[in-house]
Amino acid sequence: VQLQASGGGLVQPGGSLRVSCVISGRTFGAHVMSWYRQAPGKQREWVATIISNGAANYPESMKGRFTISRGSGKNIVYLQMNNLKPEDTATYYCKYSARGTDHWGQGTLVTVSS
Repeated sequence: VQLQASGGGLVQPGGSLRVSCVISGRTFGAHVMSWYRQAPGKQREWVATIISNGAANYPESMKGRFTISRGSGKNIVYLQMNNLKPEDTATYYCKYSARGTDHWGQGTLVTVSS
């Protein structure tokens, strides 16, 4: 399984951005897709998860501003981020989990600054 994240960039505070993760290679029907982020000097933190039936889950701190979704072909997962704040600045990573194994993408940098 290979993951390619994209869509990061510079956005002003209060703005929105959508990042994408394209999944390729051998995938399994039952799997979990997640987004994490890591800011400079901080630990990686969980942002959102969507399972193969489409159900999504978020930590309390991410609810309301972040939305994870799938593309129609299910080989692409999005993270819509609204009302962005400078503290959302981080590299955003997607993760594919199936059969006890995790696969990570390379990350896409999101910078929130005026």
